[in-house]
Amino acid sequence: MSAAAIAEKLGGRKVLHRAVDSELDLAEAIRDGLPAQALEYVLADLRPWVATQADVLRVVGSERTLHRKRGSRSTLSATESDRLARLARILVRTEQALGDAEKARRWLTRENRALGGVQPLALLDSDAGAQAVEQVLGRIEHGVVS
Repeated sequence: MSAAAIAEKLGGRKVLHRAVDSELDLAEAIRDGLPAQALEYVLADLRPWVATQADVLRVVGSERTLHRKRGSRSTLSATESDRLARLARILVRTEQALGDAEKARRWLTRENRALGGVQPLALLDSDAGAQAVEQVLGRIEHGVVS
C-alpha cells in the first residue's frame, strides 16, 4: 500500500495542494493539518454504505467541530488529520484485501464476527482498533476465514 494511494483517497494533489509520493510526505501533510475538503472526499467515498455521516465523523473527531471546520473550509488538527489518514489507509487496505471497492465498503460497514460483532469502521477511532481490523484483513489476504 502506498502513500500515494492513501493521498488519492484524501483527494490527491487537488485537495492536499502538494505531491504525496512517500510516507514522509504524507506524515508532513498530516502534521501540517489536512484540508477539511479531504474529509469530504472520504465521506463521499463511504456515503452509500454508512447509515449517517456521523458514523464517519466520530472516527475522525468531534462531530460538532468537524461540521464547523467543513463549513469554513479550514484545516483539520494534526490529530483529526491522523485519524482521517488512518481511515483512508484502511480503505485502501480493505480494497486491496477484498479486490473490489464495493466489497470493501460493505465489509467495513457490517458487523464482523472476528471483531466481536462490531463494524470494522467503528473501531477505526483508535490505533488499537485499526490494528485489530488490519489483523483480520491480513488473515483474509492469507486465506484464513474471518
